[in-house]
Order: sequence, then C-alpha cells, then structure tokens
Amino acid sequence: MEASFHINRSFNCCRTPFLDGGGWGTMPSSMALQSKGFSGFKIPSNIVVASEYSRKQQRKSPAAKPKVPFSKGHSPSSTSKSKTDRSTQKRVQSDEKAEVRNQNFKETSRKHVAARAQTSESSSYSGPDDALKEVKLDLLEAKQSKVEPDVTSTIKSTVLEPLEGQVDSARDELDSTISSITFSEFGNGVAGEELPKDRPDLQNFLRDKRREESVPDAEELSKGTLENDMAKKQLLENLALSSFSSGNKFFVYPEVAIANHDIEVFLNRQMSALEKEPNVLIMGAFNGWRWQSFTKPLQKTDLQGDWWSCKVHIPKEVYRMDFVFFNGDKVYENNNSQDFYMPVEGGMDIFDFEDFLLKEKRREIEKLAAEQAERERRAAEQRRLEEEKAASEIDKLQAKTEAGKRREILQQIMRKAVNSVHDQWYIETSQFMGGDKVKIYYNRNSGPLAHCGEVWIHGGHNNWQDGLTIAERLDHSDGSWWSADVTVPDRALVLDWVFTDGPPGHAKVYDNNKLQDFHAIVPQSIPEDRYWLEEEHQIYIKLQQERKLKEEAKRLKAEKTACLKAETKERTLKMFLLSQKHIVYTDLLDVQAGCPVTVFYNPTNTVLNGKSEIWFRCSFNRWTHRLGSLPPQKMISFDSSSHVKATVKVPLDAYLMDFVFSEREDGGIYDNRNGMDYHVPVIGGVAREPPMHIVHIAVEMAPIAKVGGLGDVVTSLSRAVQELGHNVEIILPKYDCINYTNVKDMQFLREFGWRGTQVKVWFGKVEGLPVYFLEPQNGMFWVRCIYGCKNDGERFGFFCHAALEFLQQSGSHPDVLHCHDWSSAPVAWLFKENYRHYGLSNTRVVFTIHNLEFGAGLIGKAMANADKATTVSITYSKEVSGNPAISPNLYKFHGILNGIDPDIWDPYNDPFIPVSYTSENVVEGKKAAKEALQQRLGLRKSDHPLVGIITRLTVQKGIHLIKHAIWRTLERNGQVVLLGSAPDPRIQNDFVNLANQLHSSHADRARLCLTYDEPLSHLIYAGADFILVPSLFEPCGLTQLIAMRYGSVPVVRRTGGLNDTVFDVEHDKERAKAQGLEPNGFNFEGADTAGIDYALNRAMTAWYDARSWFNSLCKQVMEQDWSWNRPALDYMELYHAARK
Repeated sequence: MEASFHINRSFNCCRTPFLDGGGWGTMPSSMALQSKGFSGFKIPSNIVVASEYSRKQQRKSPAAKPKVPFSKGHSPSSTSKSKTDRSTQKRVQSDEKAEVRNQNFKETSRKHVAARAQTSESSSYSGPDDALKEVKLDLLEAKQSKVEPDVTSTIKSTVLEPLEGQVDSARDELDSTISSITFSEFGNGVAGEELPKDRPDLQNFLRDKRREESVPDAEELSKGTLENDMAKKQLLENLALSSFSSGNKFFVYPEVAIANHDIEVFLNRQMSALEKEPNVLIMGAFNGWRWQSFTKPLQKTDLQGDWWSCKVHIPKEVYRMDFVFFNGDKVYENNNSQDFYMPVEGGMDIFDFEDFLLKEKRREIEKLAAEQAERERRAAEQRRLEEEKAASEIDKLQAKTEAGKRREILQQIMRKAVNSVHDQWYIETSQFMGGDKVKIYYNRNSGPLAHCGEVWIHGGHNNWQDGLTIAERLDHSDGSWWSADVTVPDRALVLDWVFTDGPPGHAKVYDNNKLQDFHAIVPQSIPEDRYWLEEEHQIYIKLQQERKLKEEAKRLKAEKTACLKAETKERTLKMFLLSQKHIVYTDLLDVQAGCPVTVFYNPTNTVLNGKSEIWFRCSFNRWTHRLGSLPPQKMISFDSSSHVKATVKVPLDAYLMDFVFSEREDGGIYDNRNGMDYHVPVIGGVAREPPMHIVHIAVEMAPIAKVGGLGDVVTSLSRAVQELGHNVEIILPKYDCINYTNVKDMQFLREFGWRGTQVKVWFGKVEGLPVYFLEPQNGMFWVRCIYGCKNDGERFGFFCHAALEFLQQSGSHPDVLHCHDWSSAPVAWLFKENYRHYGLSNTRVVFTIHNLEFGAGLIGKAMANADKATTVSITYSKEVSGNPAISPNLYKFHGILNGIDPDIWDPYNDPFIPVSYTSENVVEGKKAAKEALQQRLGLRKSDHPLVGIITRLTVQKGIHLIKHAIWRTLERNGQVVLLGSAPDPRIQNDFVNLANQLHSSHADRARLCLTYDEPLSHLIYAGADFILVPSLFEPCGLTQLIAMRYGSVPVVRRTGGLNDTVFDVEHDKERAKAQGLEPNGFNFEGADTAGIDYALNRAMTAWYDARSWFNSLCKQVMEQDWSWNRPALDYMELYHAARK
C-alpha cells in the first residue's frame, strides 16, 4: 500500500516551547505547507500529501510559533508563516477517499480484535536483508551495464510486491480467524441445545462444562499471547522495511492514529540527522502545536535496522499530531525544517477544537477571575483588620481621655460630698457599700418642698453617670422628717440625688441643693483606681459598639447604593436595546456567546420598505472577528407580519454583534442605520472589547473650572465612558483661579516649547480622571478668570494648538479627540491641517455644540472639519439644523442627550436633605424634605402643592412665564420657592422688587432666594412637588432631569432637550413608549401665559384630586434613568462610527 509523504509547516524550536495540559498557543498560519523540491517518498497510508490535506482542512488560522535560531538540518525551522485571510472554504472529500479511510480503520480494528489469530505463511519471509541484497544486485548489474537504474521499479518488484502479497495473506487469515469464532464460544448457552427444565443435574453439568470451556488454561493463554506478539512483530518488520525502502525516516503503529488511544512512533535513526546521537527523543504537541505538548525518550527496538520507538497517548480533542525528533539538546530531525505531522481520526475537527479552546479559555478566565476575587477579598479583609486595629487604638485613646475627664469631675464632687447636712438630710447608716440598702432622711421644711403633699427622691451615682437609676417615695417619719430606703448601685463611688414632689415625669417642684444636687460618698466602695480602670474599659467597649454600628449602617447603605446603580444600569441597557424595537430586536434580548440568536427586522420603517427580499449581513466584534463576515443570509417572513427574521450562531469569542440589511445578496440598497450600523452587545464571551483612548480638549471641567453645563458634561461623560472600560483623558488650561485642593496627586510632568513660548505640563486626577494642565509661560491663563478677557479667542486658540502639539511631542496616539463649543473648536481644523499627517493619522475628531448662541463662525468651521459632530439633544439638533453653521454638514450631525451625575444628585446619599429615600419610600422622604424646606424658609407648615423654580434668571429661561407661574400657583392655594440670580442687573432688581412684594403679601406661601445656594437647591429638589422649567429654548437642560431623580414632577415647555426628556401624562403616551419609557410630567407648547396655565393647572388638579396617582407618578419618574449610562453608550457608538 502506497501513499505520499505529508509535509507540515516548520516547528520553531524553543527549549520549552509548549504549555502543558490546557496550554494556550496561537493558531498556525497554515495547517499544512508543501516542502520545496520534495519528491514525495512513499510511506504508510495514514500519511497524506500536504496539498491533499490542506483541501480537507481548509480552515486557516493566524499565528506563528516563537523563533529560536538553530542550524538548518539540526533544529526546527526558525521561519514563521504569514497570516492568512479570514475566508473559509468547504471541505472536499470524495466518497472514494472516505471509503478508503473507513477500510483502513476496519483493518486496524481487526488486528486488535483477533487476539487468537495465528500468523500466516508470511512468517516464512526471510526479512528485509534478502530483499535488499536483491536490490543491491540489480543496482550493481545496472551500473556495470551502464544503464540508468530504475530504483523505484526495482524496489517495487523485489521488495514491495512480495511484501504486499504476504501482508494481504496475513490479513486474510486474520479475517478467517475472526469469522470462525462462533456464537457458542461467547453466548449464554450451547449452540443448538435446549436445556430441559426438569433436569437440574444436567443443567449443573452443562453450566460447569461452559465454565471449563470459557476459561482457557495457562498454556493456551501463553500460546495465544505468543502468537499475537509474533504477528505484531512480523507486521512491524514489514512496516519498517516498507518505510526504509521508501526512504521514509519514521512510521507509526497502528497505521491509523485514533483519538484517545496510544500510538507507537518508530524512527530510523540511521536515516535521520540523529544518526550519530546516543539519545533520541520525540518532542511534539497536537493540533498545530496548540495542545498538550510532550517530550518522550525513544528506545532501541529489536527490529532489523536502526529503529527506535516510543508510545504516545493521543488525547480525545485531537485532529492531528505534530512532532520532531532531537537528541535532548540542539540536534534536531525536523523533516528539513518542515516538522512532521499526521492526521488523527475519531477526535475533534478543527472547528470543534476552536470552540473547545474558547471554552477552555472561558474556564481559565473564570478561574483567574475567581482567584483575583479571592485575592481582593483577602486584601480587603487584611485592610479591614488593619483599619479595625487602628480604629481600636483610637477608641482606646478616646476611652482613656474620656475616663480621665470623668475622674477629674467626679473627684471635685467627692471633695465637696458629705454624709449629712444638719437639719436638712442625713443617711442613717455610716458604713455601706454597693448593693446595700440605706435609709435617707430629709427635712421637708428645709427647702421648697415644705408645702408639698408628697416627697420623692430621684437619684443616680457617680455624677449621674447612668442617668436616673433611683426613684423612691419618702414616707413621713417624724415631724418634718421624711425617709426612704434606697439601694446603693453596685459600682457607686458617690450617690447623687434631688428631692421632688412627684415621680419621674410628673414632678414639678424640686429641691436640688441650689442647683448643686445632693452628693454622698459611698464609704466602702471598690478601690478608685480599679473603678477607673474598669470604667475606661467600659467606655472603650461602648465606643467600639457605636463605631461598628455606624460602619455597618454605612456598609449596608453602600451596598444598597451599588445595587440600585447596577439595577438602573441594567434597565438602561435593556431600554437601549429596545429603543429601536419598531425596527430591529433580538430573541433573546440578552445575546449569549456560543448560542444561536434570532434577529427580527421590520423593513417598513426603513429605506428597505417595499423590497421583495431582505438580506442579513452579520459579523462580530465591530466587524473584526477572526471568522470575518458571515455569508449573506436571506431573511424569512413569519406570522403574516411585516417582520422578517434570520438566525445565526454567536461565536464564543464575540463581545459585540454587528449587522446591516440589504435588498439583494450582492448588496444594492443598504439599511446601515445612517452609517452607524446595528450593534448588539454579547454577554458571556471569552473576549472583551479593546479599550478606546479618548482625549477631551476643553476649557471647562467640573468642579475645578466650571462656568456652565459644559464643565459638567466634560467630567460626567468622561467618568461614564471610563466606567465602560475605556481610557479617557482631559487636557485643560492651568488657570490661576482653579481650586487645586480638588486635584489629587498634582505634579509637574514636562515642558515643551511652541511658538516661542515655553509650556509647562502638569498632571493630576480630578474625580478619578487623568487631567493634563497646560500652563503657557506667556501668562495667557494668569488672569484670575476663565472667560471675560478681550482676547479670549486668542487665548483659547493658543491653548488648542498647544494641546495638539503636546500630544504629538509626547507620542500619544488617541483614537478620538473630543472638542467642545467655540472655545476648543479650533482643534478640529488645526488637527486636520497640521497633525493628521504628522503622527496622529489614526485619530478622529468629534465636536460637540453645547450652545449655538456663541461663536457660530468657529462652530461652523469645526463642523466642516470634524469627523462627527453632536449637540446635546435630538430636538435641539433639529431646531438648529437650518443654521448656516450646521446645515452643510447635517450628514455627520447627531443629537445625544446630556445626563446628570447620579453620585452628586442622589436622594439616598444626599447630606443636604433630612431623610434619605429611594423610589420605595419616596412619599415619606419628600414629606420630610418639604417640612424641612418650609421650616428653613419660614413658610407655613401645611399640606399644599409646592412648586420649585431653580434657574438662572435670563430671557432664555422664560422669565415672563416664571413671574406668571408664581402668581398662578398662589391663586391655586399652592406654595412657591424660587432659587436663582440674574447676570443682568436690571433683571436682578426686577426680581428683588417682586420678592419684596411677595414676602409682604404672601410671606407664608412664597419665598424668592435671589442667590446661588447649592445645599438649598438639593432641599428644593427633594421638597418640591413640581419643578417648573418654562425655557424659550433649551439645548438640553439638566433641571428637569435632577427633579425626576428626586421624585419631583417636571412642568416644562416643549423645546430642545425638555421635549426629549419630559413626556406629558395625557398627550405623550405613544411618544414615551417609543423610547421605552412611561409618561413623566406635564408640558405645554406656546411661550404665552395660556400655555403655562394649561400645564400648571393640570398638574395642580392631579395633586389635589388624585393624590394616590400622583404619588405613583413620583415613584415612576424617580425610577427612570437620566444619568450618563445611556448617553455614554450613544457616544461610544459615535466614536466607533467616526473611526470606521
């Protein structure tokens, strides 16, 4: 039987190049490579030519093994193969080849089963030496006759053909032996016999006979084993001769390698590079050197020739075995730098093995995560113990200090204490101790109780240390003297008491010894030093208990806060996934790695409406998955609806599913979500999304350099994106007006020159964010303010250019530069003109418009040069789309809502409100806050609707509507609180006059606080029933979002971000549903008094007439997530789209 030799890619040797067990390698660049100039030696049939194997195992994978330099012919190859593309092809296997493999497998199996078979006449074969002699004679004759010898024909005629005949004869006899084994030898009864049931003696006889027949004696077993060994040896001799004759250096037995079985590998040392080496070892692994490496020594065999062998176990996960031979040091036989390999039957195929590796990797990741969690737990426990130890020392010191203070005070009392006062009081017993009963006498006529009908003693001990512990009624004894039996407390050093006319809680007249109280020393008390030592310990125990109670309450609160945030984030993610359910959704909603998922698509609402076919085009990991894009799949209709569906299996190493839709298999019109594509996160996978590097270049940042909402956005958006696992940095001018106490780890970093000016770079962290502060030495930012200079444009232009220069000189290569408003707009065109082709070629620019009211020219230029542009709400993006600065670039303009910081605005952890609350106890929490607000501002404590207004008093904020709303609220018997100030002195004076008028006419129901007061704003948000925002235009607006966070119902005008966040309870149910929300407030259209009356009247009526429903509305709005969770996801989508 003949076959061509199989050539593998090179094995790059390393002294320890493998990982044992479930070690992780990289996928080889090619499953089989053809040797250069190799003529194809003839070897056993299990080894196939490389090109043929590559047709069977077409799936290629990307990586090469590590390179180690060794001399050619004596080491594995140090060359590595190049990466291949991700395309895949189907396996091509003909029925004829499959039949040959099956026959080979059956023949090998028969050799294992026929344990009792005898050797055939092939045993008379004289061995390879005679055959080789014939070959040598033929060659000699050919040489003498000067005829070119036909080596192949000679070997075939003199060696292989007789050998094949003898092998076939041996196999035929094995088949005959197997066939001769009858059922009677293995069955439960004797063939052809029926055992009479009435003959138990015969049954016993036959049973004993069967036992004797079924158990051969020792001589038969020895004979059978010997025969098997002889047959195997002869077969190995034949295989050795065949391999030697074909010029092959090795062969294996059995000839077909089977997964989860052993195989013996034979090497002819004389034919290899190890010819003169005393030690021969095999080094190998499986599945392209990716699984379970091994190294084993070979032993010299008794086969004719220089054959060495060892056994190797083939794991069940294997589809191929890779190996080389070496001497244990630096001399290798590696198949001419191509390594050896052979296919394995019965194991996994390459695709199953890839999934297996991914599952193993997931298990490894889970194991590492568990180990990391355990390390963190132990570290946290160690920190807790250290903190507990430190706190305990503090408690001990505090206890000692407190005990010292008490002792000093008590000693002063004891120095003044007596056991009687003439004609006023005395103790009958002169010697007593703790636990004794003593009789105390009191002369009622000696003090203010002379005319009282009853006399009581209220007492304690040790300067009232434990409060009131003695309360006894005195009995009249004699004349004006009254007495009572009192039990002395156990640890009393001194008794303390007063006399009164009644029991505790009912006494009105006291004799307290002229405010000094009465004191008497306990003569036989415990030693004072011992007492104070015990007292110090008791104080210490009490301090520990109080501290632990506080720590436990703090821990529980932190856990609940974390739980609430996680639940909110989960709800938001689901809302994000369902936000386009009218177009596309998945079943299940949470797409799992390694599982199938069905995508449902409704083309009715897209550019593919009316198309006869819809094709689904999908990949993973933002179109970068190793499998590439899946073949287009025609979607099918179902349930007589407009939806179509397609199902795909999600790979185990997917973290994101990407897809678009087209009208034809070859493309045509696409629905790609306006260039953003459709993306669905995948959970449970072994891969994680690589972090993106985003740099914000801005002139504001909260809380250190905040003027308006821009500063809040820069900080909050950066934190939210950072929490998603990405790297975010901020570049900010180093103003001299910054409060640097809010900057942690501030340090000088470096200095660089630009445009003749040295620029110092400082680094620190603000709110956990890395911030680079640029300080040009020309003094541009040493002006004690952020805005307001005549050269603001020049200052900020210099800063933008310096920021880009800093990035280039520092070697930073961010994925995205994010600039904001007119003040950092120059970044967009300066980058494109000066830096895109000089070191920052992979960076993209995103520009955000916060307010188009300022710097329209600069904004328009930035729009033209940015890769993507945004503004702070969808409605505002539509409202400004006609602006000349925007309209030419609408194709890259998107509206993304701002969010609020849930840590700053958190009613559950707010130090400025009296009661912490969540949506579960929102009614109780807001009631307490309203009462605190009324008390603080001097309003009447009453159960009436309270309207809060927190705003800058500018024309944009609708000041004429604010004035009208104040009077309308008072007309509806409500209360109103306004907090805010006006930058325009005329408007400020106007509101000062209004405040005076209201405070005079409605002092108990109206209060205008015309200033900025952060703590008061928190109390208003919590205590108000409604928050009014009647802006004429509002790009986004945060007031209404904070209001809902505190359970206050917003009343707003429908404009900009107010329209995108507040959905009227009567008119916007469908609009809210489309966003995955419930209605959450009251709104109005016009900018006149009739409009605001319409909204405010409905809100007031709901409060008065449907209080239960209104309370549920407060709970509902509080559970909606208006943090940066959702906007951060939207911005990440935009960042990725900018980089496409």
